Amino acid sequence: MEKIRLLIADDHTLVRQGLSALLMAVPEIELVGEAASGDEVLAQAEALSPDVILMDIQMPGVNGIEATRRILKSNPTIGIIVVTMLDDDNSVFAAMRAGARGYVLKGADKAEVLKTIWAVAKGEALFGPAIAKRFVNFFNDLGTDSSPAPQVFPELTEREREILSRIAQGESNPQIAEQLSLSPKTVSNHISSIFQKLQIADRAQAIIRAREAGLGRGY
Repeated sequence: MEKIRLLIADDHTLVRQGLSALLMAVPEIELVGEAASGDEVLAQAEALSPDVILMDIQMPGVNGIEATRRILKSNPTIGIIVVTMLDDDNSVFAAMRAGARGYVLKGADKAEVLKTIWAVAKGEALFGPAIAKRFVNFFNDLGTDSSPAPQVFPELTEREREILSRIAQGESNPQIAEQLSLSPKTVSNHISSIFQKLQIADRAQAIIRAREAGLGRGY
């Protein structure tokens, strides 16, 4: 049986060391690398082409959701499992939209982590009981329309999402400032933050990303 080639991405050294120690003791797993930032995991995913990546969400530079999206665009055969403290609907569904095939909360026991790795390595998707319950609740809520759909781009603030949506509608900075009663400099600062968080270079890319996510449909 070929070993599962695994890459761990987390900005906390203790977390990486703990996962490494846990998984290096498993004969069927080969730890091929560790990454402490989004940029590092992008580079190592390309260089090492692991079978499975354990991916944190909150990392310096490119966040785990965006890193997942980029990695799978280049190499869709890699199985990505999000391992995070975040268990809110926005984070869970953002990870799913990016293409993650597993979602494990930090603090899960060894059996759950290994079960998820085995499943994802075989091309399956597996989400823990707590996350599965969120799926059920979400789809039940769709039927009653009792709660809103999860937010796109969870890394953005509510104000940043509003500004991004207005950018997608073609509004200029002065128009956005006037509509939201903000100063032009404040709008510019928000836009710079949006570009940094989404790792985009210009307004055209912002419009494409926003419209792909369903923003810019008007108010």
